[in-house]
Amino acid sequence: MATLRVDVQTVGIERLANVLAAAGPKAPVAIRRALAHTGDKARTQVKRALVAQTGLKAKVIAKAIKVTRPNRDALRYVIRSRGGDISLKFFSPRETRKGVSHKSRHAPSPLAGSFTKGGRFPRRIAAKGLNGHVYRRTGKGRGPLALQDSGVIIPAEMVEGASRAAFFSTVERELPARLAHELYRILG
Repeated sequence: MATLRVDVQTVGIERLANVLAAAGPKAPVAIRRALAHTGDKARTQVKRALVAQTGLKAKVIAKAIKVTRPNRDALRYVIRSRGGDISLKFFSPRETRKGVSHKSRHAPSPLAGSFTKGGRFPRRIAAKGLNGHVYRRTGKGRGPLALQDSGVIIPAEMVEGASRAAFFSTVERELPARLAHELYRILG
């Protein structure tokens, strides 16, 4: 399981030390609100970066990412994801005579000898047992079949590259200003 996390120590907020001291017991409320607001913005940027980085649809990425928001016990915002290699089914597979072409950047396209349908060309039909997945024969006969994966692992993609950069740049840019806003709002 991979996580991206922001808490109070992550971003330098030394310049707000006097304002935090003036807020007294209400300071954790302001910190919690600022972390939640900035974390939601960072989550949006991570999702957008992952869509571009992986080639998956936004709906699939949204389903794969889980969030833990700040609460009274923990002043941190955590974005996490878990799972393994994503099936080619989620990369808009399209069957051609040469094999299945898809939108994954990690597997060759078209994938020679692979299929998603049954029957003879050109009148192939969607086979109920295949459920839209991409398969390839591993033996000389009709079976056995091997499910083809894309090579994309969302947790690994989330903590490297553009998605990691989007997370930390959003937090560094937005959190100090949002924390100041919430503190001044509490102090009046």
